[in-house]
Amino acid sequence: MTSTLHSSCASSGRPRVTGSLPCWIRSSDAAAALAAHLRRSPAVALDTEADSLHHYPWRLCLVQVADAAGSAHLIDPLSPADFSPLGAVFADPAVLTVLHAGDNDLAVLKRRFGFSFASLFDTYIAARFLGSTELGLDGLLRSWLGVVPGPSRQKDDWSVRPLTPEQETYALDDVRHLIPLKERLLDELRARGRDSWVLEECAALAGGVPADRAEDPDAYLAIAGAKSLTARSLAILRELYAAREALALSADRPPFKVMGAETLRDIAVARPGSAAELLKIAGCTPRVVGRYGEAILAAVDRGNAVPEDRLPAFTRLPRPVVPAAVRRRIDALRARRSAEAVRLGLDPGVLLPGRLIERIARAVPSDLGGLAKIDGVRNWRVQELGAMIIGALHDAG
Repeated sequence: MTSTLHSSCASSGRPRVTGSLPCWIRSSDAAAALAAHLRRSPAVALDTEADSLHHYPWRLCLVQVADAAGSAHLIDPLSPADFSPLGAVFADPAVLTVLHAGDNDLAVLKRRFGFSFASLFDTYIAARFLGSTELGLDGLLRSWLGVVPGPSRQKDDWSVRPLTPEQETYALDDVRHLIPLKERLLDELRARGRDSWVLEECAALAGGVPADRAEDPDAYLAIAGAKSLTARSLAILRELYAAREALALSADRPPFKVMGAETLRDIAVARPGSAAELLKIAGCTPRVVGRYGEAILAAVDRGNAVPEDRLPAFTRLPRPVVPAAVRRRIDALRARRSAEAVRLGLDPGVLLPGRLIERIARAVPSDLGGLAKIDGVRNWRVQELGAMIIGALHDAG
């Protein structure tokens, strides 16, 4: 039976509460009360929203949670409240945190609040291990629960307050159905004997350390076409990239909304000396030139002024040499993986990612114990694929 998503919290004319707690959690007392409530739930659904399409640097703007009974709440990280009590919920192994494609959500919460996650279930990972061709949350809700999601609001500016009732509904419904979806997916995983596979993958996700967000002084070299530029144009591109970063911070706008990367590259090639010349370049509209033209031309001048002996160069790193024996093992593992993927109805990259294939081919484990010691292999792969992997390595010599 098909149902339409609906949130009483966001409905006009109704009290903005779910259960005995307020829908919006904006105070330290409310956060502590919510944490105490969630500790009594066997599972907690989790999602986040940010403003990365509208502001720079972006901010975490909303955290949505729901208990196993479907009571959902909106946590406002833009408020000055102390949300640390919620950390005890996620760190409790007796409370399962349920999310969908939660890599970014987890990284944000770990960085912002220092949260850790003891027990985790990601419905995206579960769907991949079921061989699902539908991996988006909306599609999974339709196919597994008969739920028809409302219009997407992923591009909204979630920093704006107050949120509209439609935004509240969207945000709450992102978590309200996650736990029932988890139950359906987990039942199917158990029926196929793959529940332990997914739980191990989810444990690895929970324990992951967020990547360092340090600035890369050579980030401009990643722009498409940079490797074909002259040294002088590279110097200009470097200055333009830095200028765009400063303009984005000053304007509180994402860098791509100041100027596109392709526009930066084309300016670096053209080396304009005036606003009139700048206007001839694609992406340099009268509005862009009016707002940023002076800063752009100043960046071009700085790049032109770099001494010849200090010009940047695009260094091409040599491709790592793969010995012939390792290549044979890689080819053998890929061939066996393809056959296993067909048998299990899984994407080959889910079954045995390429990074693991090369790692195994170089390590050449002679038994299952050696295979288990290779970083990232996981116990479920040793049990399910170990004999195949060792056999492929043996046959490849």
